[in-house]
Amino acid sequence: MTTQLYVGAITGTSVDGLDLALLQTDPCIKILNAETVALPDSLRDALLGLGQPGHDDLDLLGRTDRSLGRFIGDAINDFLKTANVQPRQVAAIGSHGQTVRHRPDGDPAFTMQIGDPNQIAETTGITTVADFRRRDMAAGGQGAPLVPPFHAALFRTTEEHRAVLNIGGIANVTVLPADLQRPIAGFDTGPGNGLMDQWIMDRRGLPFDDAGIWAASGRINEPLLSTLLQDPYISRPPPKSTGREHYNLAWLTGLGAAMPAAAADTQATLCAFTAESAARAIRSWAPDTTRLLVCGGGRLNRTLMQALRERTALVVEPSEAYGVDGDSMEAAAFAWLADQTLRGKPGNEPAVSGASGYRVLGAVYPG
Repeated sequence: MTTQLYVGAITGTSVDGLDLALLQTDPCIKILNAETVALPDSLRDALLGLGQPGHDDLDLLGRTDRSLGRFIGDAINDFLKTANVQPRQVAAIGSHGQTVRHRPDGDPAFTMQIGDPNQIAETTGITTVADFRRRDMAAGGQGAPLVPPFHAALFRTTEEHRAVLNIGGIANVTVLPADLQRPIAGFDTGPGNGLMDQWIMDRRGLPFDDAGIWAASGRINEPLLSTLLQDPYISRPPPKSTGREHYNLAWLTGLGAAMPAAAADTQATLCAFTAESAARAIRSWAPDTTRLLVCGGGRLNRTLMQALRERTALVVEPSEAYGVDGDSMEAAAFAWLADQTLRGKPGNEPAVSGASGYRVLGAVYPG
């Protein structure tokens, strides 16, 4: 049997780099290689700016769309060269791109990802699949999350009820019942690293809280935590999804008098907010869960991982405990989705997104 190779590419809500993964889909699913490529400061700043509410510079949007597409294409060429893989060996690239707006509750609802796939296909010569979210949204879904079916392919077992928590800029959970007759579920639980990253950048000029050390130096401010947890999104039932449009620095600082005097205390409270919002989601909508697998950058935050253990009372482990690199999970998922698209198979899960049915996702740009 011929081995099928796909490349997945995504810049997530943290905008901390371009994640790439080389995925084998036949005869079995296996992540063969992965890498995170730092974004140029100018490109990262443009993406962060475009992701903020009220930013409507169409010229900047057009330039950044093209620049990101070219950057993704160049990065994939270098990635394949390092992996000693020829472009002709790759069936397709699955490129998520960068979300600059996600308004699933808008009237009308819409979502927008940039990173021009024409540029990617032209730069690499490889067929590129992109624009995965809008078909699900057209069918009445949230357009997110899309990774749960891939989580199920990797981690579902009949031996125990599991959940997979991906902590990027936004945190999302996949619920994997042991009973294979029950559908999987999945939704965004609330903020992941995003608020913590923005707060430490604003106060200390650092892109992230390495290992959660700054959060550990502060004390949780219970009045602020209570205020944060009153946000209506936290108690809203799934299907649901959110993004930086909602959980951002302006939203946080708008709380005004609720903010503690010590910046480290705010960081500690934001860490607790991420953990508690995830814990409440699991208690409310996945009460049978016994094991929580964590992927994404948040698994490297020791303070956050300990908070998850304390607040969920579950076995909490990084995805590496099951042989899967937690940094490459989402990129690999979009490589898998590209495979689904080219096979004419659905990529969404209606029980997760709320769509009216299964849909083949993405648009194809020939290499």
